[in-house]
Amino acid sequence: PVLNEAAKYAPGIRILRQEPFEALCTFIISQNNNIKRIKGIVERLCENFGTPLDDGEFAFPTAETLAKLSPDDLAPLRAGFRNRYIIDAAQKVANGEVNLDSCFTLGYEDARAELMKITGVGKKVADCTLLFGMHRIEAFPIDVWMKRAMEKLFPNMNGDDFGQYAGIAQQYIFHYSRM
Repeated sequence: PVLNEAAKYAPGIRILRQEPFEALCTFIISQNNNIKRIKGIVERLCENFGTPLDDGEFAFPTAETLAKLSPDDLAPLRAGFRNRYIIDAAQKVANGEVNLDSCFTLGYEDARAELMKITGVGKKVADCTLLFGMHRIEAFPIDVWMKRAMEKLFPNMNGDDFGQYAGIAQQYIFHYSRM
């Protein structure tokens, strides 16, 4: 009944489809951060290291571009401790130690483990990357807000209880709990 109410609250909700490396980096940046600050860091990352686009904006930098940098090179971003996580992610993706393409076809747990080879990537960042960057709708990211929502709305359940569409359920629960 609660999930049905949540679905009625936000009809037509869709899962964002980001480019996988961009999703990975933006969720690394999101750790212990707020939306305004995340947006600023991502904008500075693109402006400093991305390719200029025709409309005056900048593309998200590639893993190969960022892999050539050091955490100190990212100082203008003002991302703090996340700088070394971004560089580690870029280096591991660029050199093939972490294979983002494999995360589309690996089993869910193996795909999560593949992403967690990156320094600073735990379950939440891995699950967000899988859901929003790879459309792995079985991923059920849990942050502070989702933990509270689950305790309140589904106290005896966890993400696994929502099965192969857990990520879609997560989005409905998240938005419903924030009303």
